[in-house]
Amino acid sequence: MFLLIFTGIGMDGSVCAAGGGGKTLHEVLSIYGEQAEAKLSPRFRFVGIEWPPEEIRLVAIKDSRLMELWARSGGPWRHVRNYPIKGMSGVAGPKLKEGDLQVPEGLYRIALLNPNSAFHLSLKLDYPNAFDRDMAALEGRRNLGGDIFIHGNRVSKGCLAMGDRAIEELFVLTAAVGKERVSVLISPHDFRLPQSPSPSTLAQADWHLQLYRFIAEEMAHFQEH
Repeated sequence: MFLLIFTGIGMDGSVCAAGGGGKTLHEVLSIYGEQAEAKLSPRFRFVGIEWPPEEIRLVAIKDSRLMELWARSGGPWRHVRNYPIKGMSGVAGPKLKEGDLQVPEGLYRIALLNPNSAFHLSLKLDYPNAFDRDMAALEGRRNLGGDIFIHGNRVSKGCLAMGDRAIEELFVLTAAVGKERVSVLISPHDFRLPQSPSPSTLAQADWHLQLYRFIAEEMAHFQEH
């Protein structure tokens, strides 16, 4: 067992990371694990995947305020379910600096599970990733911010608030799969839809076009069949 405690406000001026109470990961899983698994495992079996799956991809779409849950275990990706995003701040466009209250855009990993979030439970993203840091260096930007979480509750500044029941499921799922096998793709729009703006339309800088083409290519792997 191990203990994760976060105090104070986040690096980005938010309170996404703040928390207390001193629960261990084991204690949180003992509280929510059985119920979350009971809700999720039938959905996985319905799409032909046994619990727990080998790999998870979360696809978060800003303009539709939707997070898709996809899974695979040695085969193709299967769509398991959707979660509404209950709260987020900012507009379409990548996060550029500390305090801009933007939700990042790109492909991220889960850095850690926080059982002591001020917003019930939370999953920390590895923002800024290598691409974020490289583009910031290219433009001479510093203070990129951090402490970007997927968390409970219904309000957020720069993070993704999913509601308490949803974060319980996502938290338990991440613990069961292993955080190193969970990835999160965050996009301004659903580039799979024909009516969606094209990457070239959205790009306000050369590297934006590179980012949005990458996101669009990644999203293309996640299609209902």
